[in-house]
Order: sequence, then C-alpha cells, then structure tokens
Amino acid sequence: MARLPETALYPPVKAFLEAQGYAVKGEVGPADVVGVRGAEPPVVVELKAAFSLTLLQQGIARQAVTPHVYLGVPDPAGRRGWSALKANLKLARRLSLGVLTVRGADGHVTPRLDPGPFRPRLMTKPAQRLLREFAARRGDPTPGGATRDGLVTAYRQDCIAIAGHLRAHGPSRGRDVAAATGVARATTMMRDDHYGWFRKVSVGTYALTEAGEGATGRDRGFLQGRDCG
Repeated sequence: MARLPETALYPPVKAFLEAQGYAVKGEVGPADVVGVRGAEPPVVVELKAAFSLTLLQQGIARQAVTPHVYLGVPDPAGRRGWSALKANLKLARRLSLGVLTVRGADGHVTPRLDPGPFRPRLMTKPAQRLLREFAARRGDPTPGGATRDGLVTAYRQDCIAIAGHLRAHGPSRGRDVAAATGVARATTMMRDDHYGWFRKVSVGTYALTEAGEGATGRDRGFLQGRDCG
C-alpha cells in the first residue's frame, strides 16, 4: 500500500475538526493545520507521512502557542506498523501530544490520543525486580550500554562462583557448593544448567562440563574479587 502524502491528510483532518465546530485553515505560520472555535485555545495539527523525530519536535514546538497539539499520520499497515504506533503513542503521551490517524481507503480520522499532562503510572513488580537485581550484583561488572550478549547478571555471577568451586575441588555435592560459595540455590542452578556448564555425576553431585571449564577462566573477573574456590 502506497504511503499517504502529507497533503492527502489535510482534507480529512480539516473535515474532522470542522465537524466539531472548528474553523480550519492550513499552513498558518509554522503550523500545518489550525482550528479555531470561539474563545478556546486553538487546535494545531502537525501532519507527516509517518512518525519521526522531526514530527515530535514540531509538535513540542507548537506547544508554545497552545496546549492542544495533535500529530496527524496515516493509519499503520501490518502488525509491525501497529506495534510501532503503540510505542509512539506512549511517547506522545509522555510529551502531552495528541495523535490522529487517517485511513487511506476512505479518509476516516481516528483520534488515538488526546493531549494532556502526563502522569506516570509506576508499576510495583518491575521496580522490585530492578532493585533485587541491583542488590544481588557483586560490584559493577557490566558497563552501561553493553549488549545483551555481554551482560553479566547476578545469576551469571552465581554460576561463575559455582563453576569456580567445581574447577578447584572437582565433583561436589550441591549443599557443599552452596556452603562454600554462599549461593543458596546452587543445587537448583546446577540441575537447571542454564549455560551448559554443569553435569550430574550422581544424586546431588555435579561436575563441570568442558564449556564450564572454559567459562570459569574467561568470566572469573566478573565476580569482582569474590573467591570462587
């Protein structure tokens, strides 16, 4: 489906505002669309063929003259398009910008978001997970901005500690590993073997795999001074 040009968005947006009692004109000063209704603050709509940083910047600039600023874009196409719209709506909400979308087939305008002050809704569980991970980390093993492949979590640090003990002492019982390393869930972690580092040699007893031997030497520094052995 061909992308609607900005000029094709204007007629349906104009009609949408006029149906609500606004007098509407295009390209007034720096604004793409301006609607005026009585003594109310004007409504401004910035039109673009797609969401972009420029569109957001233009919307923010128009907030200097009115709190009623909308971003007008075509309806998205496909699953990825709707997913992107959902993310952009969250961003627009934080910027106190409204969003209108225009359907290409018939020009139907859908108000997706009205401008208004953003009030963040804090979620308890994500905050708790964040603080638990922060508290469980030993030192500061991963620089900010690192990729997921290079991320050293508290879980990985515990696995490194367990692997270090097994490398130093050979096959060991889970309870002995837990006591020596301070990793209370050592037995469960060796049994789950998330990284492929551990192998069961008998009931409750585990040893390192070849992969675990290599990982122990490579990752030992991430323990930030904690003794593995």
